[in-house]
Amino acid sequence: MHIPDGFLSPQTYLPAWGLAAGAWAWAGRGLAARLDERRVPRLAMLTGLAYALGLVMLPLPGGTSGHALGVALLALVFGVRLAFLAYSGVLGLQALLFGAGGITALAVNALAIGLLGGAVAVGLHRLLRRFGEDLAAGVAAFVSLQASALVVALVLGLQPSIARRADGTPLFFPLGPEITVPAVLLPHLLIGVGEAALTVLVWRIARRKGWVGR
Repeated sequence: MHIPDGFLSPQTYLPAWGLAAGAWAWAGRGLAARLDERRVPRLAMLTGLAYALGLVMLPLPGGTSGHALGVALLALVFGVRLAFLAYSGVLGLQALLFGAGGITALAVNALAIGLLGGAVAVGLHRLLRRFGEDLAAGVAAFVSLQASALVVALVLGLQPSIARRADGTPLFFPLGPEITVPAVLLPHLLIGVGEAALTVLVWRIARRKGWVGR
């Protein structure tokens, strides 16, 4: 789901970097007070899981990729702010070490996947938990993945309208949302089932061990 370098116009990624900077500042506020000797290794372990999931990529039409995320799990266990910071680090490492995603696109990827994905997961879980923890966690993970995929697809699909040459030729990503949305969303429907199952499995363990706490 990572957007690589060269696909986004400066009109897109520069404002995104401004938004992401504000979001990172918000997420990092009071960070030292939220981390202790017990939470740090737990966060590191689940962040490592998210990192590994992001490396198992299925190439999709249009220059992006499909894969499970682990963001919902991070957000359910540690809250939105820590999940956003942790997954931003995952995205940065994957871009630098493996070329999975791009540096210019890092802010867009972090906002769409880390922040939006985490917020959707936590919000849905709170709404649905009265129907059962497992159901709430599974649905939250599935919908969280689809929400992030939709935003990535729309950002890519809007590029031909944002930056064009005088003759109308797109300067950056050439395909519109009529192509990017189904190309990205449809595979993630299947990926989302696996993400939901994995989230429920690890969520059960985290709750049983008393890891859950915001």
